Amino acid sequence: MTVMEPVTVGYVPTRRSNFSVEAALHYKEEIADQIKRFPIRLIDIEDINEEGLLLCQSDVPKVIKKMKEQDVDALFFPHCNFGCEGAIGQVAAAFQVPVLLYGPRDDAPDETGMRTRDSQCGLFASGKVMRRHNVAFSYITNVSPTDEVFLHGFERFIRVAEVVKTMKHIRVLQIGPRPCDFLSVMANESELMEKFGIEVYPVSLMELELEMERIRREEKDKLEKVSCFISSTYTGPGAERTGPRETLGAMKLAVQSFADRYLCNCACIQCWAAMQEKLDIYPCAVNSMLADEGFPVACETDINGAVSAMLIQAAAGNRIPHFLADLTVRHPEKENVELLWHCGAFPSAFAKDKENCRITEAWDGNPQCGNCAWELQNGDITVCRFDGDHGEYSLFLGEGKGIDGPYCRGTYVWFEVNDWPAWEHKLVKGPYIHHVAGTYGKVADVLYEACRYIPGLRADPVYPSDGELERRLRS
Repeated sequence: MTVMEPVTVGYVPTRRSNFSVEAALHYKEEIADQIKRFPIRLIDIEDINEEGLLLCQSDVPKVIKKMKEQDVDALFFPHCNFGCEGAIGQVAAAFQVPVLLYGPRDDAPDETGMRTRDSQCGLFASGKVMRRHNVAFSYITNVSPTDEVFLHGFERFIRVAEVVKTMKHIRVLQIGPRPCDFLSVMANESELMEKFGIEVYPVSLMELELEMERIRREEKDKLEKVSCFISSTYTGPGAERTGPRETLGAMKLAVQSFADRYLCNCACIQCWAAMQEKLDIYPCAVNSMLADEGFPVACETDINGAVSAMLIQAAAGNRIPHFLADLTVRHPEKENVELLWHCGAFPSAFAKDKENCRITEAWDGNPQCGNCAWELQNGDITVCRFDGDHGEYSLFLGEGKGIDGPYCRGTYVWFEVNDWPAWEHKLVKGPYIHHVAGTYGKVADVLYEACRYIPGLRADPVYPSDGELERRLRS
């Protein structure tokens, strides 16, 4: 996986003056100690005032200035006692980033009967102020900073921030037009840019071929390294024969070259049928290798598929890759099992038997090489699909698990869900198609919460349901 920049979190603890200063300072430090274990870049307000706590209105401009200069991706407002809801509301309203509210569970009244913090009470006030400012926010239940509810909640919030940050910076390299008959993968470039800031950079298949020729002439050492990697990592005719191996290597380097040139972080490609006539290969092995490196390449020029892959990869913390699959056929015997399949674009990182990953001739009997063949491992899987029509966009979300099933050519996994007919009806009725992005683990709650911060994108879960995901966010 490509190493990603950590999320930058603005740490803005707050207190109110008529409660214990000592208790507030203690919890400011304890909360900071707990969250420093996570892979984040933390920006505090220790230089804003002597306490490092947001207390008064006069500090608000200074906090906003610092957080803007540090280009924070998210804001965290721990209520170390009741807190200053007016001040944090003003800070939050100055940004368009995920916001987290939390306060440590209050202590018992002291021996005199006085309460020291009233953090929970202040959170009720702050939630209302956030709504007044039209600020979307996340919330972690009022528990101890060492409680698993807090630690899991904060870790999930960081991944939510990664999804939102990713959505703001998606740049899709489009290699070739969509295949003529694939009207289902049509995307509205102008809407994607206007609504979400998603930019598409098209290059033709001829430009791809010319770049591959340049690489053969000018980057022979790089090409040899990639070709050797293919030979040593995979078996089969594409890995063994010099022609397909070098062509696949040149294509991988060409895609990366265009991505670097146009600052793209994902791609989609016209993988058939002109490519086979001109280059005599399928690009599936290239897509697979790039997926292993955290760079999505969607088949059949599916722009929205590439966006889906970027989102689900971010939801997993950009620590593991994604796969892009066709929803293909139902299991011959099991009612709630569906085949997730594609010609060979799945990353080898998820292969059940990594030592026998193969590059093969085409899955449908054509002689060209470049398809891949392996089964993915069993385990929890989340899938999503970003898509829209008529100006409205939604994110399909679902969780299930990979199980054993009948052998199939290509790359595949049998996917068991709670109620396949419910999934099928939602997918057919749209605005979705047969392509989904997937990853291992349960991350539907992260994507569901992230949609709260992405204007114009509605979360559309099939399983778990909205209510079940809200319960997960509380626990």
